[in-house]
Amino acid sequence: MNITIQDAIPEDVVENSEVFYRCWLDTYPNKEYGISKEDIEDFFKNGRTPEAIERKKKQIKNLPSNEKFINAKDGEKIIGVCRLIKNNDDGELKAIYVLSEYRGKGIGKMFWNEALKFFDKDKNIIVKVAVYNKKAIEFYRKLSFFDTGEVSIDEKFRMKNGAIIPETKMIIKVNNNFINL
Repeated sequence: MNITIQDAIPEDVVENSEVFYRCWLDTYPNKEYGISKEDIEDFFKNGRTPEAIERKKKQIKNLPSNEKFINAKDGEKIIGVCRLIKNNDDGELKAIYVLSEYRGKGIGKMFWNEALKFFDKDKNIIVKVAVYNKKAIEFYRKLSFFDTGEVSIDEKFRMKNGAIIPETKMIIKVNNNFINL
């Protein structure tokens, strides 16, 4: 493996979309919460059209300075994606997704190290995680995030059957002493 972390470019959009899709299929179907593989497939069907791909290319090309979209690559193959946003009040880790066959190899930690370089040193960092995504919750705990107990339901995660992926909010409070790992 020759893993590198790089800023995403518009030409990466198709591979990025595939990483999101495969990771969602691996992670989010959940019988208890009423979310099936078919729901995830339906959720992604409009995001992989030629029009959606062109829209995403423009978004990456015109990414605001308070946002960062990065890829993990094994050689030339994109095997992980990460999206970061600096808000007025905090830093937000919007996504870390790594293909299942590459998990447990330190790629999430590589993304985290890049995030620490990007985020403001004096602001808390938040991440929202599906309440049933125990592996991700444990990963973030190891990075010093703690679960706030706040659970949110975002309509953008409503599936065709009406179920919504509930998210728990996790946070690192920096208290003017930025975290070094």
